[in-house]
Amino acid sequence: MSEDLTGKVILVTGTSKGIGSEIAATLGRCGASVIAHYGKDAQGAQDATKNIPEDRKFLISVDLSQPDSYLELWQKALAWKGRIDVLIPNAAIMPEAAITEPVEVWGKAWNDALAVNATSPAFLIREAVIHFLANGGGNIIGISSWAAHRGSGNPKLGGYAASKSVIAALLKTVARAYAKDGIYAYLISPGIVRTAMSEASAKSLGGEDAVTATLSMGEWVPPSEIANLVAFLATGKNKQMTGTTFDVNGATYIR
Repeated sequence: MSEDLTGKVILVTGTSKGIGSEIAATLGRCGASVIAHYGKDAQGAQDATKNIPEDRKFLISVDLSQPDSYLELWQKALAWKGRIDVLIPNAAIMPEAAITEPVEVWGKAWNDALAVNATSPAFLIREAVIHFLANGGGNIIGISSWAAHRGSGNPKLGGYAASKSVIAALLKTVARAYAKDGIYAYLISPGIVRTAMSEASAKSLGGEDAVTATLSMGEWVPPSEIANLVAFLATGKNKQMTGTTFDVNGATYIR
């Protein structure tokens, strides 16, 4: 990586696995001070940050499915260095339930997805905007999904797709409203990324081979490509890109 993030304090949620793990490791290699949030998988977060010097990493465990948990995370993160320069709300879950299933099953999947994928990150974004307004600006880099724009190909992921669209709309609004205040918001919408969560979801669509056959490049997105893009945006040098949605899906979905 050629990006220099020395001196940047960056909060990343969901760093114990998948995209978040790769983001944390990449930001650390670029010189950032990384606040690595995780839910229950402490070992995963430790592995993701193992090559970051102790004085440049801070691990926080918070269950983002719980009401007001976002505030605990934000306050602990802010107290570490006294400031946050970049927020990356990445943590997400993918509960499966088709809209035709019993209302109790559908309702739980819907509510769980909204709590973790929409409500907690939305209120974290709110804290970040308030903090950035008082401190000369900052960056927010949201990790959404192509499902937020095209719907999910998996009928059991309607709640997931809907929850991802919430942050997409919110970040675009933040970008438009606060650009003149030095607050820049970007949205990354990956396709099928090589993560354990995507691999589990593929089982509902006939397996990995069936999913891969639908992709223009015939391959899944490596998490490293998402992480490299995050590092590029985290530099703060790309202000004219604020509000942009970055589609990373190997030309399978072009709009």
